[in-house]
This record gives sequence, structure tokens and C-alpha cells, in this order.
Amino acid sequence: MHLNPYGEYAVLLAASLADDFPADRAGIEARTLEMGMTMTFPPAPDDHERVREVVDEWLRIVDERDPAARAEVLNAQMARAAAYPRLTNHDGEGWHLHYRDDVQSLPYVLRAIFAVGTSLHLVTRGMDRLGRCEASPCTNVVVDVTRNGRQRFCSVRCANRAAVRRHRARAGA
Repeated sequence: MHLNPYGEYAVLLAASLADDFPADRAGIEARTLEMGMTMTFPPAPDDHERVREVVDEWLRIVDERDPAARAEVLNAQMARAAAYPRLTNHDGEGWHLHYRDDVQSLPYVLRAIFAVGTSLHLVTRGMDRLGRCEASPCTNVVVDVTRNGRQRFCSVRCANRAAVRRHRARAGA
């Protein structure tokens, strides 16, 4: 199987923002840098609000379970955000592909990398490799990057909590 680090980086960044949205634009930019993005963007007064909209839009992909419908939602998002692929070399990253126009807007760039990265993740890993944590009441995003494709929980803590509940349910029955 071909693994795509670009797709994983973008999906993991989107999930991180979805699960713990920063309180301000500086927090968003810090998170993007922490997760591997090297570019910074000139601030705009509505960046925080617009990035929240981008994340909420991306969550529609996460919450769509039907593969065909998921692809339809994702294709619509890519049509709005992505452009023809082009080689670029910036910020000491070396040559790589961009799937967006050279718009210097944080929300615009995040929309493009989330859409393209998610599509790459799903076609290389499987259309079912994105969802929500199965440990109620947790609703965190699960980006399945495991070898066997069976990740159902966002963390070891949630997996353990679900196992304890199953054990107690069996013991009480």
C-alpha cells in the first residue's frame, strides 16, 4: 500500500483543529506550524471565524458514512478549493506539489489542503478510514492510519473506557 504523508498530515491537522479549536488566530497558526505546515500567512480580521467554517465544512466529510456520498461531499469541497497541481519550492521544504492557487489566505489554504489531503488519505487508506470516536460520549475525529485499518477510538484512554464498559456489561449480565 502506498502511504501518503501529505494526506495524513492534512487530515491529522484538520482533526486536531476539529477536536480542539484554538481560541484565536495565533493559536490556529501555532497549531499549523506544530503539525508540520511551514508557511505563515498575513493575518486578516476574519481568519479565526473563516477557519472555523472550513473545519465545520470538513466535518461534513467525517460524518458522512456512505462512501459514495462522502466522495460527493469531498469532490464538491475540492471543486471550491483545489486547483491544478503545480510544483513549488518554498520555505526550505524542497520541491513538492501544491493543489491550490497561490492565494495567501490561511482559511483558503487550509480548505485546499484539507480537501486534497483527505481525498489522498481516503483513496490510499480506504474510504472508511475517517470517522468519530466510538467511545461515548466522545465525539473526537478518528483518522485511521493503522496498518490493519481497525482504529475505532481517538485515544488509548477512550479505547480503555469502552473496554471497561463492555466488561462491566458482560459481568452484570
